[in-house]
Amino acid sequence: MPESAAEPQLLSLVIPVYNERESLAALHAEIAEVATKLRERVELIFVDDGSSDDSWGVIREIASKDDRVRGIKFRRNFGKAAALAAGFGAARGGVVITMDADLQDDPHEIPHFLEKLRGGLDVVSGWKQIRHDPWHKVLPSRVFNRFLSVLTGVYLHDHNCGMKAYRAEALREVHLYGEMHRFVPVLAYSRGFKVGELVIQHRARKFGRSKYGWKRFIKGGLDVVTVRLLTGFGRRPQHFIGAWGLGFTAAALFGFFLLAVNALVRQWEADLGAGPVAQVVGLVLSVGLGLLGTQCLLTGLLAEMTVARKWLDNEPYSVAERTDGC
Repeated sequence: MPESAAEPQLLSLVIPVYNERESLAALHAEIAEVATKLRERVELIFVDDGSSDDSWGVIREIASKDDRVRGIKFRRNFGKAAALAAGFGAARGGVVITMDADLQDDPHEIPHFLEKLRGGLDVVSGWKQIRHDPWHKVLPSRVFNRFLSVLTGVYLHDHNCGMKAYRAEALREVHLYGEMHRFVPVLAYSRGFKVGELVIQHRARKFGRSKYGWKRFIKGGLDVVTVRLLTGFGRRPQHFIGAWGLGFTAAALFGFFLLAVNALVRQWEADLGAGPVAQVVGLVLSVGLGLLGTQCLLTGLLAEMTVARKWLDNEPYSVAERTDGC
């Protein structure tokens, strides 16, 4: 989102859409009702993520009747993160609110999000305290949210909630790819922005079915590791990878030391009960640990060089304010 594009008095609603034809008209009607009570002007950006149920036809019809509505259609399904990134790129408002298109997010919560932002927060994440989802979705989600909060230091009850509000400047410093959309508050927090949450109403699904299956939790677990590395070691990867390398190298050196003692003193079998097989295994293990340690150190060095190169194009800091002329 270009800095010059943000209009303080404009609110942008970014709504990813994937096979939600039945709910779009009702969602638009609810948002239009809420918009009449807001002080901000409102724009709606629907991003059709490769729907196969003519969702795009409904979006085009709504846009033809309401000039506040704009639409983006993907050639195929690229995922929610890509849809949000496209919506963020098209948004012109000083505040951006995201919500799902399945009517489970209540548009009447929008004024509450805006009030939280006016209170000084930069990112507000929704918290579906009472969820209308099956237990096999709710329980793993709670475990995931707790684990992510402890690991990142961003204590939110519902990282996965699709309804969130952002100041435009926070989104300028967050780059989405893969399945990183659920971690935007964590990424924004790592850049120094203030993050909070808001209890919101969660409504039961009326149309269609959930787009997420059990694979979501496997991918989510892997993404947690990625986020932890990006936020904790993104600017100093050698501190993480190199630390493991030094540990493996130290273990290898210790193994070689024991083998050397065995070769010099010749008391290995008598004192430790180790035979020739154990000596061979110890040698192989020590060599393997040494190679693994060297590999980690070299990988960390390459990562450091990559990050150093990237610093030439991206500022490794976040500026909150400048005086005139600076």
